[in-house]
Amino acid sequence: MTAAAQRWPTARRRRGGVDVAAAANLVAELTTYLSAAFALPTAAALWYGESPWPFAGAAAITLAAGLGVGRATRGRERVGLREGFLVVSLTWLVAAAVGALPYLLSGEEQLSSPIDAYFEAMSGFTTTGSSVLTDIPDLPRSLLLWRQLTQWLGGMGIIVLALAVLPRLRVGGRQLFQSEAPGPEVEPLSASIRSTARRLWLLYLALTVAEVAALSAVAVTDLDPEMTFFDALAHALTTMPTGGFSPRGRSLEEFGAATQWVVIAFMVLAGANFGLMYVALVRRDGRALLGNEEVRLYLLLLALAAAVLAVDLGAHGVAAGEHAVRAGAFQAVAIMTTTGYASADFAVWPALAAAVLVGLMFVGGTAASTAGSVKVVRHLLIGRILRRELDQTVHPEIVEPIRLQRMPVEERTVRAVIAFFLLYVTLFAAGTLVLMFDSEIGGLGLAPFEAVAAAATTLGNVGPALGPAGPMGSFQPFGDASKIVMILLMWLGRLEIVPVIVLFTVRYWRK
Repeated sequence: MTAAAQRWPTARRRRGGVDVAAAANLVAELTTYLSAAFALPTAAALWYGESPWPFAGAAAITLAAGLGVGRATRGRERVGLREGFLVVSLTWLVAAAVGALPYLLSGEEQLSSPIDAYFEAMSGFTTTGSSVLTDIPDLPRSLLLWRQLTQWLGGMGIIVLALAVLPRLRVGGRQLFQSEAPGPEVEPLSASIRSTARRLWLLYLALTVAEVAALSAVAVTDLDPEMTFFDALAHALTTMPTGGFSPRGRSLEEFGAATQWVVIAFMVLAGANFGLMYVALVRRDGRALLGNEEVRLYLLLLALAAAVLAVDLGAHGVAAGEHAVRAGAFQAVAIMTTTGYASADFAVWPALAAAVLVGLMFVGGTAASTAGSVKVVRHLLIGRILRRELDQTVHPEIVEPIRLQRMPVEERTVRAVIAFFLLYVTLFAAGTLVLMFDSEIGGLGLAPFEAVAAAATTLGNVGPALGPAGPMGSFQPFGDASKIVMILLMWLGRLEIVPVIVLFTVRYWRK
């Protein structure tokens, strides 16, 4: 046993029962496997005649770091309930550091700052889509592909992928799955977590391939001369994870109507419940999906928001006819599903449209989707909690359980939803204040509503904001302090706050 390994048991006792070594060992193993992700951009670099060394170097550093920490913590492989929170939180921080390596090693001026590179990588893996780049097409294609790939890997979840392929996680994987999976647990998980993870990733891969095929068909049939196979692959890699990165400087604005309608359809699918979609496909019965209360409310909200935007754009002469309908539908779906694409510069749209879009940043998709933000099911449950409180105010003797799909929801889940919502609002408000304060000091001159949008879009993993960080802008003008705050908001938002916040409580570290 090495000297470093001998020190870990002492650290464990000092930490009061949380086995930091075991958590570090699993994070190191996940990091080691993550080094394989550099193979695709390396191949792309060779294909396009670009330098493969940023990816080869990043792979070597990642592999060496993973093996080194794994060796130092050998023999401490068992991860329990408490360690699960630490593993999930650390994995996403480390993944972003790994993702930043090619940016730093490439020597690209736009990503030469470690904070900027880490911001871009965290935005990628958390599928946020906010960017510090000011000239996206100027990057090498291989680096653009890596940028897209970070979102695809983060979409369904690094831990969920590990659960699907690592034999070590057959036991004890439930806590890791629940800590990373989006949305509250309102119904029991499958008995086999590994089987669930494999099914989710299989459907995720199948939908990605289907979108590549659909967009390629648009190109082959000349429905959109702007579309290429590289664009089809790049956008499929960031549509299904609801990420929103695009290799084009003005997102989807440069593409035609056919491309935009295809992307709208796949964004709607990406924001829906993958578990229910899998069941519906296996049973060939759409009622498993469309009969779900949350899914129906999700589709209704999308339709209402799209209609409001289309009418507002038409009333102000911004767009008319099919263009207004498409622009309203595209932007409503892109923002509510937290994909973050843009088919137009909505930062200059009328005030009502801007307010609707910022409001949609707080909605999100369904549970068990790749979307971020609060999630529709939580809004549904909060509405029913409020209705129960009103009923019990008038009739205190009423015993009325909260129901979802006609089944009673455990009071523990109800409390968790309320706690999450309070934490979400608190972090959003704190983030907004910090961004405003740093803007005043740094002279950026953010308007209050622009600070609100920036905090909402990063915490909700949405992507674009308003003002300088609008859909055709960049987060580059923000100061380093603001970027660090937004990195933290992206991290907290992707892990749905609680698994991270619990690490900062005294009780977590006690026996």
